[in-house]
This record gives sequence, C-alpha cells and structure tokens, in this order.
Amino acid sequence: MTMAKRDTYTPESLLAVAVAVFNERGYDGTSMEHLSRAAGISKSSIYHHVRSKEELLRRAISRALDGLFAVLDEPGATAGPAVDRLEYVTRRTVEVLISELPYVTLLLRVRGNTDTERWAMERRREFDHRVAALLKQAAADGDLRADVDVRLATRLLFGMINSVVEWYRPQRGNAATSEEVADAVIRTAFAGLRAH
Repeated sequence: MTMAKRDTYTPESLLAVAVAVFNERGYDGTSMEHLSRAAGISKSSIYHHVRSKEELLRRAISRALDGLFAVLDEPGATAGPAVDRLEYVTRRTVEVLISELPYVTLLLRVRGNTDTERWAMERRREFDHRVAALLKQAAADGDLRADVDVRLATRLLFGMINSVVEWYRPQRGNAATSEEVADAVIRTAFAGLRAH
C-alpha cells in the first residue's frame, strides 16, 4: 500500500498536503514527521521531492505571490485611468486569493522567523506598495474622494481583501463564488472611495 501511494505522490500533491498542515499547525509547529503522517508517506519519500520543510514553504508562498504579481501585469492593471486599474487589481486580487486560498492564507500568516518568511514579507510589501501607488495616482487624478486619507484607505482596502482568508470556506457549500465576493468588495470599497 505504501509503495502504491509513493508511486502516485507528486511534488504538487505533497505541496498541497504541506500547505494544509502548515495552515493548521503553523509553520513553526510543523515537523517533517507531521508532514510524513499527513501525506501517508515516509520522511525519506518527502526528501525525494524536496530538500527541506523550508523548501516546501518557499514553493507554497511562491505560488501565492506569483498569482498576485501576475495580476499587476494583466492588461486591465496596466492601461487606463488609475482608478479603473485599481478597481481591476482589487477584483483580480480577490479572485486569486480565493482560487489559491490555502497558499495565500499561508502567505498572510508568515511572521519573518526564517529567511523564506522574511523574503515573503518583503515581496508582500512590494505588492502592497505597487497597489498603494495606484491608489495614490487615482487620488492625484481627482478620481477618489478628497476627504479620504490615501494611506488609511490603502490599509482598509488591504484589510478587507486579506480578511477573506479568515472567513471564506467554499467546502461548506454556502459560500459565495469568487466573482460574488469580488463584486461585494468592489461595491463596498469603491462606493466609498470614488469621487462622485
């Protein structure tokens, strides 16, 4: 039985198990033994796919970051008025967050205790700064309300988007679709942000 399982395990399926365990136990609270038990394979089988637990963390976080950064290069994020690009990036960020929920959840929970976590936090800050720059440009263009502090609006917007990882549970069968969640975020945030 173990041999069959080992033959069918892939780096991708191992990564999915690792992310689930990291999110449940915390990265620091997870050992290779925990991962081995959760995957139903030996520790040596895990080492066949990766060098270390931290490599699994880096792969998982990279998947989340790659999805988020890809949004910034899409045509809707690069052309047109800054406020429209900001709205597009907000929508797509919510959609990526939901489609890569376990991976983005892990990204948002790293605390900087390892080199990989510090790298992830720096990349997150870079992403946040690029989105904040869109918000600042939209404000400078006069497309956002003048009575809204841009720095505060940036924090609130990210807070709303990032909170999705805490409550969105599609497996419960009653969750909204990613499009419905994105629509709600856009309506809530931009009704208060856009200059009328």
